[in-house]
Amino acid sequence: MQLHRERKEEGVMAMATMREMPRSPEAKLGMRVEDLWDVQEAQLSPNDKLNACFENIPVSAFPLPAKNQEIEIKSDATLAEAVKILARHNILSAPVVDVDAPEDATWIDRYIGIVEFAGIVVWILHQSEPPSPRSPSTPTSASAIAAAANGNTFARELEALGLGSAATTSGNFFEDLTSSELYKNTKVQDISGTFRWAPFLALERSNSFLTMLLLLSKYKMKSVPVVDLGSGTIDNIITQPAVIHMLAECAGLQWFESWGTKELSDVGLPLVTPKQIIKVYEDEPVLQAFKEMRKKRVGGVPVIKRGGTTAVGNISLRDVQFLLTAPEIYHDYRTITVKDFLTSVRSYLEKNKNAFPMSSEFITCKRDCTVKELIQLLDKEQIHRVYVVDDDGNLEGLITLRDIISRLVHEPHGYFGDFFDGVLPLPANSRV
Repeated sequence: MQLHRERKEEGVMAMATMREMPRSPEAKLGMRVEDLWDVQEAQLSPNDKLNACFENIPVSAFPLPAKNQEIEIKSDATLAEAVKILARHNILSAPVVDVDAPEDATWIDRYIGIVEFAGIVVWILHQSEPPSPRSPSTPTSASAIAAAANGNTFARELEALGLGSAATTSGNFFEDLTSSELYKNTKVQDISGTFRWAPFLALERSNSFLTMLLLLSKYKMKSVPVVDLGSGTIDNIITQPAVIHMLAECAGLQWFESWGTKELSDVGLPLVTPKQIIKVYEDEPVLQAFKEMRKKRVGGVPVIKRGGTTAVGNISLRDVQFLLTAPEIYHDYRTITVKDFLTSVRSYLEKNKNAFPMSSEFITCKRDCTVKELIQLLDKEQIHRVYVVDDDGNLEGLITLRDIISRLVHEPHGYFGDFFDGVLPLPANSRV
C-alpha cells in the first residue's frame, strides 16, 4: 500500500513540473496527448481515449533523434560497404536508395527498402544451408542471385567457402567470409526481397500517430520512415526504441499514469509464455544459435547453462554485427560457443567505449512490475526485451518493445482500409 501511495505522489509532483516546463521534446509531445485526453468524451474507455488522442496527432510531430543522421545507403553498395556505413554511424539500419531512380522520382520509386545488420547476416546464414532435397537440381536462391550479380565466379565463391554445409559453425567461417569476394562483391540490391527485407513502406507527414504505432506493433515493422511528399525524401525514421523513449519521458502525465501504473498482468503481459520461449545452451556454437533464431523467426534468446533451468545470459540477432565488424573477438577460437562469444563481446565493449551501444546482458523483471517501471527499464538499458522471472530466477515470460506498444493502442475495425494497396508488391525472391 505504501509503495502505491509513493508512486501516486511522485506522479502528481512530476506532472506539475512538466506543466511548468517540459523536460524534453518527447515530454512536450506527451503534453499534447494530455490536452487531447482532457477533452475526450467521458463515455469512452481509457483505451479508446488513447486511440482517439493518437489519431489526432500527425507523425510529423514526433521529435527527430537527438543526433539526426540522415544516413542512406546506395543500392549498388556492397555488403561490406553497407556494414561499414552502419557501424561507422552507430545505427542498426538505413534506407536503401535506388541509384537508377530518376532525380524527380517519388519516394516510392526512390527507395527500395531498408537494410540492417541482422538482415545481412540472416542472408549470409541462409547461404550456409543445403538446398532443399525436394529440388536438388534447382539452383538455390544464393546461386540464382550469384549468377545474376557476378556470374559463375560468384557462385563458385559460395561453394569454395563451404557455404553449402549447415555444419559450418567455426570462427573461421566469418573470418573467411569477410575477406572473400562473396562479401566484397555482393551488392545491397542483390539481397533485396530476402528474409527481413520488405517493400519500402513509409508514412506521409500527415498520417497519424495511431497508424505509426499499429505498424510498429501489430504489423511488426521495426521502424517507420516518414516522408516529405514535396521533396520525395525521408523526413524522419521512427523506431520502436524511440517510441519507448517517448513513453518514458511522459511519466507523470495523467494519461500515461492511468495506463503505466498498471501491473503487467493487468494489460495482458507477458504475451510470450515460458513454453514459447526459444532457448540456447551456453556450450552450443554461436553460429548455430544464430541459425536457430533465424529458423524460429525470433530476434533473441536466453542462454541456459547445460544441466540447469535458469538463464545466464541473452543473445540476439543484433549481436551478430560483431561477427562482421569485430572478427578479432573470436580470432583465437576454433569453434566459438555462445558463452565464449558473450564473454568476448563484453570484453570488446569495455575496451571500445565508442562501439555499438548494445547490450547482451540478461535483464529481468517480476510479474508485479508496472508498465511504467518496465518502460523506464527498457529505455535506461537501451534493450529490446526483458525476461519475466519468478523469485528463483525461473523464466515466466518474455516482453519485447513491440509487445508494450501493442498494449497501448488497438486497431479499430476497418481502420487501414485500402492503406496497403499502394505498397509495392514483394520481389519474386522474397522470403519475408
